[in-house]
Amino acid sequence: MTPADPPPNRSSILGPIELLGKICVSFVVTLGDFVRFFMAILAGTLRGMDRFGMREMFSQMFDLGTLSIPVVMLTGFFIGAVLVIEAYPQFHALGLASRLGSVTVLSVVKQIGPVLTGVMLAGRVGGAMTAELGTMRVTEQIEALRSMAADPVRTLAVPRVLACVVMTPILTIFSDILGIFGGWLIAVHVQGINNDQFWHFARVGVDIYTINTGLIKALFFGLAIGAIACYKGFRCGNGAQGVGRACTEAFVTSFIVILILNLVLALLLTNIYVMFWPNQPPIL
Repeated sequence: MTPADPPPNRSSILGPIELLGKICVSFVVTLGDFVRFFMAILAGTLRGMDRFGMREMFSQMFDLGTLSIPVVMLTGFFIGAVLVIEAYPQFHALGLASRLGSVTVLSVVKQIGPVLTGVMLAGRVGGAMTAELGTMRVTEQIEALRSMAADPVRTLAVPRVLACVVMTPILTIFSDILGIFGGWLIAVHVQGINNDQFWHFARVGVDIYTINTGLIKALFFGLAIGAIACYKGFRCGNGAQGVGRACTEAFVTSFIVILILNLVLALLLTNIYVMFWPNQPPIL
């Protein structure tokens, strides 16, 4: 007789399951804490801001929005140019090179502009905002506000979130303009596409709903970036290492949320377009 096989080690079996359970519980707890924080931001917004809050919001609009215009415009220009460079050979082979205007403007306005603007702001604005609020938490400035009977969320988070919500669509417009200009420059002056045909198909392929679709996406992206950055700043760990980790988590989380929101909003807004204009083909 052969000896019986030893019983399996229970710890080796339960270890991965226990780890997965801890990850799920941690995710649910974090999500619940973020929802509570986000509701506090909404409540502070509905209550309105005092003179200090308005001054802080305009200051954040300049720091987080106006100073981001050059990098957003530069990114939009090169992405639009690269889009035409990559798409021209395929369209030329099919005899549709003149329709690059429609594809370029549609892609930039509806997808590339809002998403790239959101990603750039998540890196530049989200990181800076998280570092600022995280430093205030580490140095106990947030606790000092609470000791003076001031609401830190209403005083610090609400102006920053509103600044992101207001400035992200505006920055998206700048990105769209430069992206279209970059695509037009390559298509007309490098690839030799007729200028009138480029703008004719650009005008035919894009309507007001399409433009508003990109701006609606940018609005939600700005809300997500501001809320996540403020949340990570308020909940960062102690010391410089905690602030650095919070900045990294803010960018990664904002990036993932932007991608998820882009998918959800694309499906939702496309279905709305088909619902109200059933005789028109959906503009994807």
